Amino acid sequence: MPDHEGEELVERAEPGPEMEIVHLLRAVAVDLGRHSTRFAQRNGMHPTDVRALIALMDAARAGEETTAGHLGAALGLNSAGTTALVDRLERAGHVRRVRDARDRRKVTIEVDERAVALGWSHFGPLIDRAVDLLRGYDERELAAIRDFLTGMRKAAV
Repeated sequence: MPDHEGEELVERAEPGPEMEIVHLLRAVAVDLGRHSTRFAQRNGMHPTDVRALIALMDAARAGEETTAGHLGAALGLNSAGTTALVDRLERAGHVRRVRDARDRRKVTIEVDERAVALGWSHFGPLIDRAVDLLRGYDERELAAIRDFLTGMRKAAV
């Protein structure tokens, strides 16, 4: 039996087009991670700050309000870590805490428009290239890509 789990996986995996796609997906994940890390470094942020901003923007796009508790759960942070994260993002002007008009005890976290603009200045060209690539596929192919990526997200949880 191999000493490392990765070695066992390599031995069990059959070479073929499926493994080629798995390796490409891994490479894309690594490249996207490096792209995100460059953004964080250039803007004096921690990689978790970037993940938090993405989670907040995704929630806003879905019409969902995000409390600190929800954000912490999404990022796998404890209460103290989440508070430190939100404090850091708020000091930098990337987010704001907003009290609910009906229940003043409820506080949601919102991304500031300047943070969105900052993100677009770095990630916008990459997003534009991705959209251009996707425009080269027909509806059936797009559905297959969507199904595959949705399945991979479920598999990775």
